[in-house]
Amino acid sequence: MSVEPTEFRVQGLGITDLAAEFGTPLYLYDGEALRSRITALRELLHPRLEIFYSLKSNPNVSVCALLHAHGARAEVSSMAELLTARKAGVQPRDIMFLGPGKSRAELTECLTQGIYAIICESLPELDLIEELAAELGVVAPVALRVNPSFAVKGSGLTMGGKPRQFGIDEAQLLAAGPLGKEFEHVRLMGVQAYMGTRILSEDAIVENTRRILELAGRIADHHAFGLEMVDVGGGLGVSYFEGERDLDLGVLAGAVNPVLDAFARSHPQTRLIMELGRYLVAESGTYVTRVRYTKTSLGENFAVADGGTNHHMAAVGIGSFVKRNFPIRVLNRYAEPATETWNITGPLCTPNDTLGKKVSLPPLREGDLIGVERSGAYGPTASPVNFLSHGYPAEVLVNDGRAHLVRSADSAEDLLAKQHLIDLPQAAS
Repeated sequence: MSVEPTEFRVQGLGITDLAAEFGTPLYLYDGEALRSRITALRELLHPRLEIFYSLKSNPNVSVCALLHAHGARAEVSSMAELLTARKAGVQPRDIMFLGPGKSRAELTECLTQGIYAIICESLPELDLIEELAAELGVVAPVALRVNPSFAVKGSGLTMGGKPRQFGIDEAQLLAAGPLGKEFEHVRLMGVQAYMGTRILSEDAIVENTRRILELAGRIADHHAFGLEMVDVGGGLGVSYFEGERDLDLGVLAGAVNPVLDAFARSHPQTRLIMELGRYLVAESGTYVTRVRYTKTSLGENFAVADGGTNHHMAAVGIGSFVKRNFPIRVLNRYAEPATETWNITGPLCTPNDTLGKKVSLPPLREGDLIGVERSGAYGPTASPVNFLSHGYPAEVLVNDGRAHLVRSADSAEDLLAKQHLIDLPQAAS
């Protein structure tokens, strides 16, 4: 992405022309930013560490395909995500499936496609995998997701180390008898743990990694299975809010690589895996809306845009006690100084539809293009896109200097297509 004196540009393409061609609201992704991110990770982190892209952060098939083209594997959590990864060209040997509520159909598809690992999140799920694998006459490769007894500080949303629906408690696993030889159609082969998301401390990531690797060894020894893989989670964050700072990838690599190297040397046949979603895609994306109306209310400025939290619920500040704004700019007058304070709202009939509260911006006018930056992760698929029946926005990926429509916006006809009108008596006139 680049900035000319007058407007925001992506690989030389101006936002005014892009908005005119594809309409607004839309999500705009910079393919060069995606490529740079995955490439930097692979160059700086330990060569034995494989990056698995978490599709939950952005399941667009072209985004997945671009990351895969530059070395990312896939971590999926639903049937659609599994099929998306396959359509994007990811081979089954490079796909993991996790999630606490897998269906029989999803597990059967995993076994049929022969993916690398099913991440098992409970002992009943282990029994179901055994049953389904027996029906298919296969042996299922299964990694145990462990909810560790320890917690590491520094995550924006804690996923482990406390009572959670994810994984099997470390204490429960260590109290159980060896599971490695208990199943005829399950091959225990790995350990996964995921401590939390939005981690902005290099030290916390290193500590997570060190403790998970140690835990994996203990779990594998206790249950008598060979450690074919260890997934150390991920959770690398990006800064959104005032006062936060981005991770220093060089500092992180310098601290975590020796930890990974020691483990790799003692486990030469074990795949080392890190799951990343937000860190790979967030910076590449901008949510673009157009101002429809400007108004004042009780002394405050409001810009009502054609898109809002129906497409970008994360901008509300989920997980924060205090509403904090994502970085917001006027894209068509990018260099103009901020001299006023504006509330940026969307088209929904709720006061919660506020993308930005008291944002410092230049004077706004109808037709301006507002950009919510760092929005490539947890955008429309993590938002109530069908509220007020506005539907899904368009998604555009700029790659090699060309803009590609990678998802069409929903039309009213799209939204009505799956509804069924029942027969009713004619209303009295």
